[in-house]
Amino acid sequence: MSKAFTKENDGDDDDDVPGLPPLPAGTRNYITPQGYARLRAEFMELLDVERPKIVETVSWAAKNGDRSENGDYLYGKKRLREIDRRLRFLTKRLDIAEVADPALHHGSDQIFFGATVTYANSKGEERTITIMGIDEADSLKGEVSWVSPIARALLKAREGDEVQLMTPGGLEQLEVLEVRYPAPGKT
Repeated sequence: MSKAFTKENDGDDDDDVPGLPPLPAGTRNYITPQGYARLRAEFMELLDVERPKIVETVSWAAKNGDRSENGDYLYGKKRLREIDRRLRFLTKRLDIAEVADPALHHGSDQIFFGATVTYANSKGEERTITIMGIDEADSLKGEVSWVSPIARALLKAREGDEVQLMTPGGLEQLEVLEVRYPAPGKT
Protein backbone atom coordinates (compact mmCIF):
# COMPACT_ATOMS: atom_id res chain seq x y z
CA MET A 1 0.00 0.00 0.00
CA SER A 2 1.25 3.47 -0.82
CA LYS A 3 2.27 5.66 2.09
CA ALA A 4 0.07 8.38 0.63
CA PHE A 5 -2.97 6.51 1.96
CA THR A 6 -1.76 5.72 5.45
CA LYS A 7 -1.77 7.93 8.49
CA GLU A 8 1.53 7.89 10.25
CA ASN A 9 2.09 9.46 13.61
CA ASP A 10 5.45 11.19 13.50
CA GLY A 11 5.30 11.96 17.22
CA ASP A 12 4.51 15.60 16.53
CA ASP A 13 0.81 15.62 17.41
CA ASP A 14 0.59 18.74 19.59
CA ASP A 15 -2.76 17.86 21.14
CA ASP A 16 -1.53 14.59 22.65
CA VAL A 17 0.11 16.05 25.73
CA PRO A 18 0.37 13.41 28.46
CA GLY A 19 -1.97 14.04 31.37
CA LEU A 20 -4.25 16.48 29.58
CA PRO A 21 -7.57 15.32 28.15
CA PRO A 22 -8.42 16.45 24.63
CA LEU A 23 -11.00 19.17 24.18
CA PRO A 24 -14.36 18.06 22.82
CA ALA A 25 -14.53 18.82 19.09
CA GLY A 26 -15.72 22.32 18.27
CA THR A 27 -15.71 23.62 21.84
CA ARG A 28 -13.96 26.56 23.39
CA ASN A 29 -11.23 26.09 25.98
CA TYR A 30 -12.97 27.55 29.04
CA ILE A 31 -10.45 28.82 31.55
CA THR A 32 -10.40 31.15 34.55
CA PRO A 33 -8.52 34.47 34.34
CA GLN A 34 -5.86 33.05 36.70
CA GLY A 35 -5.46 29.91 34.59
CA TYR A 36 -5.10 31.99 31.43
CA ALA A 37 -2.46 34.15 33.12
CA ARG A 38 -0.50 31.02 34.18
CA LEU A 39 -0.55 29.56 30.65
CA ARG A 40 0.47 32.92 29.16
CA ALA A 41 3.31 33.29 31.71
CA GLU A 42 4.57 29.78 30.90
CA PHE A 43 4.46 30.61 27.17
CA MET A 44 6.42 33.84 27.65
CA GLU A 45 8.99 32.17 29.96
CA LEU A 46 9.65 29.43 27.40
CA LEU A 47 9.80 31.86 24.49
CA ASP A 48 11.78 34.71 26.04
CA VAL A 49 14.00 32.98 28.61
CA GLU A 50 14.44 29.22 28.30
CA ARG A 51 14.51 28.83 24.51
CA PRO A 52 17.18 31.52 23.93
CA LYS A 53 19.41 29.91 26.60
CA ILE A 54 19.14 26.49 24.94
CA VAL A 55 19.75 27.97 21.47
CA GLU A 56 22.91 29.61 22.80
CA THR A 57 24.09 26.32 24.35
CA VAL A 58 23.40 24.37 21.14
CA SER A 59 25.19 26.99 19.06
CA TRP A 60 28.23 26.85 21.35
CA ALA A 61 28.21 23.03 21.37
CA ALA A 62 27.92 22.86 17.57
CA LYS A 63 31.15 24.85 17.24
CA ASN A 64 33.01 22.25 19.31
CA GLY A 65 33.30 19.77 16.47
CA ASP A 66 31.99 16.18 16.48
CA ARG A 67 28.26 16.42 17.19
CA SER A 68 27.62 12.68 17.42
CA GLU A 69 29.20 12.41 20.88
CA ASN A 70 28.55 15.95 22.06
CA GLY A 71 26.16 15.71 25.03
CA ASP A 72 25.44 19.44 25.19
CA TYR A 73 24.52 19.46 21.52
CA LEU A 74 22.37 16.31 21.63
CA TYR A 75 20.57 17.23 24.85
CA GLY A 76 20.12 20.81 23.66
CA LYS A 77 18.53 19.75 20.37
CA LYS A 78 16.21 17.37 22.24
CA ARG A 79 15.24 20.11 24.72
CA LEU A 80 14.61 22.55 21.85
CA ARG A 81 12.17 20.08 20.28
CA GLU A 82 10.38 19.73 23.64
CA ILE A 83 10.17 23.51 24.09
CA ASP A 84 8.93 24.05 20.54
CA ARG A 85 6.29 21.34 20.96
CA ARG A 86 5.08 22.92 24.22
CA LEU A 87 5.02 26.36 22.59
CA ARG A 88 2.86 25.04 19.73
CA PHE A 89 0.51 23.39 22.25
CA LEU A 90 0.24 26.55 24.37
CA THR A 91 -0.33 28.69 21.27
CA LYS A 92 -3.24 26.48 20.22
CA ARG A 93 -4.75 26.40 23.72
CA LEU A 94 -4.41 30.17 24.22
CA ASP A 95 -5.90 30.87 20.76
CA ILE A 96 -9.10 28.98 21.59
CA ALA A 97 -9.23 30.09 25.23
CA GLU A 98 -12.52 31.47 26.47
CA VAL A 99 -11.79 33.32 29.70
CA ALA A 100 -14.76 32.89 32.03
CA ASP A 101 -14.70 34.72 35.35
CA PRO A 102 -16.52 32.67 38.02
CA ALA A 103 -16.94 35.80 40.16
CA LEU A 104 -19.67 36.96 37.76
CA HIS A 105 -21.93 34.29 39.29
CA HIS A 106 -21.18 35.26 42.91
CA GLY A 107 -24.30 34.77 45.01
CA SER A 108 -25.95 32.39 42.52
CA ASP A 109 -27.14 28.95 43.63
CA GLN A 110 -26.90 27.47 40.12
CA ILE A 111 -23.82 25.55 39.01
CA PHE A 112 -21.76 27.05 36.19
CA PHE A 113 -18.08 27.01 35.25
CA GLY A 114 -15.93 28.02 38.23
CA ALA A 115 -18.40 26.92 40.90
CA THR A 116 -17.25 25.24 44.11
CA VAL A 117 -19.87 22.57 44.78
CA THR A 118 -20.48 20.48 47.87
CA TYR A 119 -22.59 17.40 47.20
CA ALA A 120 -23.56 14.20 48.97
CA ASN A 121 -23.86 10.76 47.45
CA SER A 122 -26.54 8.18 48.32
CA LYS A 123 -24.43 6.93 51.26
CA GLY A 124 -24.39 10.43 52.76
CA GLU A 125 -20.69 11.00 52.03
CA GLU A 126 -19.98 14.65 51.28
CA ARG A 127 -17.41 15.89 48.78
CA THR A 128 -16.43 19.37 47.58
CA ILE A 129 -15.13 20.07 44.09
CA THR A 130 -14.38 23.15 42.00
CA ILE A 131 -15.21 23.08 38.28
CA MET A 132 -12.20 24.44 36.35
CA GLY A 133 -10.71 24.49 32.85
CA ILE A 134 -9.04 21.45 31.34
CA ASP A 135 -5.59 23.05 31.48
CA GLU A 136 -5.85 24.17 35.10
CA ALA A 137 -7.81 21.49 36.99
CA ASP A 138 -5.80 19.77 39.74
CA SER A 139 -7.50 16.72 41.22
CA LEU A 140 -5.24 16.84 44.28
CA LYS A 141 -6.82 20.21 45.15
CA GLY A 142 -10.38 18.99 44.54
CA GLU A 143 -10.59 20.64 41.12
CA VAL A 144 -12.24 18.87 38.18
CA SER A 145 -12.36 19.74 34.51
CA TRP A 146 -15.63 21.11 33.15
CA VAL A 147 -15.70 18.19 30.68
CA SER A 148 -15.43 15.52 33.41
CA PRO A 149 -18.47 13.30 34.02
CA ILE A 150 -19.08 14.72 37.50
CA ALA A 151 -18.96 18.32 36.24
CA ARG A 152 -21.27 17.54 33.33
CA ALA A 153 -23.76 15.92 35.70
CA LEU A 154 -23.69 18.91 38.06
CA LEU A 155 -23.69 21.80 35.55
CA LYS A 156 -26.93 23.83 35.56
CA ALA A 157 -28.20 22.14 38.75
CA ARG A 158 -29.08 24.25 41.79
CA GLU A 159 -28.70 23.85 45.55
CA GLY A 160 -31.10 21.15 46.73
CA ASP A 161 -31.31 19.44 43.31
CA GLU A 162 -30.59 15.77 42.86
CA VAL A 163 -28.61 14.69 39.82
CA GLN A 164 -27.68 11.30 38.44
CA LEU A 165 -24.10 10.32 37.68
CA MET A 166 -23.22 7.20 35.71
CA THR A 167 -20.22 5.58 37.42
CA PRO A 168 -18.41 2.31 36.70
CA GLY A 169 -20.36 0.89 39.64
CA GLY A 170 -23.70 1.97 38.20
CA LEU A 171 -26.03 4.95 38.45
CA GLU A 172 -25.48 7.12 41.52
CA GLN A 173 -27.74 9.83 42.99
CA LEU A 174 -26.03 13.04 44.12
CA GLU A 175 -27.64 15.84 46.11
CA VAL A 176 -26.27 19.36 45.64
CA LEU A 177 -25.76 20.80 49.13
CA GLU A 178 -23.95 24.08 48.48
CA VAL A 179 -22.79 26.21 45.53
CA ARG A 180 -20.18 28.94 46.00
CA TYR A 181 -18.35 31.35 43.72
CA PRO A 182 -15.43 33.65 44.54
CA ALA A 183 -16.37 37.20 45.43
CA PRO A 184 -15.68 39.80 42.71
CA GLY A 185 -12.14 41.10 43.06
CA LYS A 186 -11.08 38.13 45.25
CA THR A 187 -10.19 35.68 42.46
